[in-house]
Amino acid sequence: MHTYLLLLHETPADYAGMSPAEMEAIIQSHWAFAQSLSARGLRVGGEKLCDDGGRHLRRQGSQIVASDGPYAEAHDVIGGFYMIKAADDAEAERIARECPHYAGRQWVEVRRVDPV
Repeated sequence: MHTYLLLLHETPADYAGMSPAEMEAIIQSHWAFAQSLSARGLRVGGEKLCDDGGRHLRRQGSQIVASDGPYAEAHDVIGGFYMIKAADDAEAERIARECPHYAGRQWVEVRRVDPV
């Protein structure tokens, strides 16, 4: 078995006009997906990331400089992730297709974790 990250890409502005009931439905769909992964022994971890965008650190000359992360008007941010186990890339992709994260402009990136 290999470990994979399912990176949940989204556009934050898409959530701005959602009602509490719509947000709750999204949360419940992700909860059910996570429980399904756990029941099958495939879930290693996963979390929703905070909406504040975090901090970006980049090298500028000889210094590492920090700046604010993506803003709400950003077109593509990682809003969360699942860490799963799968036999190979094809199985990881099949599992990712079950993820409830495909509404609107949202998409899932599947990345195999390289054991170092």
